Amino acid sequence: MSNEILEQAAQSILDGQVDQAVEIAKKALAEGLNPLEVIEKGFAVGINKAGDLFDRGKYFLPELMTASDAMKAATAVLNDAIPAESKSQNIKCIIATVEGDIHDIGKGIVVSLFRVHGMDVIDLGNDIPTSKIIDAAIENNADVIGVSALLNTTMKQMKKLHDEMSSRGVRDQFKTVIGGAPVTQRYADKIGANAYAENANDGVKKVFEMMG
Repeated sequence: MSNEILEQAAQSILDGQVDQAVEIAKKALAEGLNPLEVIEKGFAVGINKAGDLFDRGKYFLPELMTASDAMKAATAVLNDAIPAESKSQNIKCIIATVEGDIHDIGKGIVVSLFRVHGMDVIDLGNDIPTSKIIDAAIENNADVIGVSALLNTTMKQMKKLHDEMSSRGVRDQFKTVIGGAPVTQRYADKIGANAYAENANDGVKKVFEMMG
């Protein structure tokens, strides 16, 4: 795979250049590169660096937002290029960042990789109440609910989600996967989540394992 294209892909995200990111995605496809690898080794590298710069105070919110926009635009191009016959997983996922948490970058990468792997993903966004997550899962007949939290203070919403699913009698209808910086396998076991994902790639693996 062309390292130059991957480096250009990452830089387009860091620069927040939506049009450039889209053109690089199209160029990668024209050269026959694997869409998933272009995302994982190119665009995802850029968005991860952008998130790190933001956390260290070297990036500001407007820059982070433009980087996120570029990421979404580029991955949309790559996802659309995957032949329909290869999207045969038939796994429907509801993805959200929990209530009280506005972090969106990591979840965005998860959404992108899930879609590239052929999953039908409904991205609810960030700061989403548990009741809305459950309602969306029921209304869309979802298979998997995935939630993320980047703060210790919001991580408790994951337990609330599982408790509310149980109280509403729908816990067994959905597989759940949780992730985020403060989240651990131990916490997933404690609250009764079906899986813990260390990162976006691990999330794809865990969903496929859960769904057989």
